[in-house]
Amino acid sequence: MKTYAPKLKEIERKWHVIDANGQTLGRLSVQVARLLIGKHKAMFTNNTDTGDFVVVVNAAKIRVTGKKTTDKKYFRYSGYPGGIKSVSLGEMLEKHPTRVIEHAVKGMLPNSRLGRAMYKKLKVYAGNEHPHQAQVAGIKEPDKGSSGK
Repeated sequence: MKTYAPKLKEIERKWHVIDANGQTLGRLSVQVARLLIGKHKAMFTNNTDTGDFVVVVNAAKIRVTGKKTTDKKYFRYSGYPGGIKSVSLGEMLEKHPTRVIEHAVKGMLPNSRLGRAMYKKLKVYAGNEHPHQAQVAGIKEPDKGSSGK
């Protein structure tokens, strides 16, 4: 028996809208990464981009537990001596709330050309409005799990 490998023309991409209002950052990021990779589909293969498009709205209303707003830091380095900069999660949520979710999801995707292609299908917006109304018309939000919330 041969192993099934999906062709690019066989892959059906759907659009998912996820409301981040009140959801925990890590749990939301896992859900989004799973949809981008395509693990929820029966035709999933790890060497093909079988994932769907994901639109995350209300990124500014994301929730974190503990003291992460002050203790969690995002670092960037310019390459020069003394050129390391750090920003706390609280500051990042105030200035660029979309980057918090993008950074968390990007870390869960493969570090390859394939992962970069998957990442391009992620659209994150701080507010409730997004310009993808035509693509997601008639599509309902994915299940939030069996936690009963």
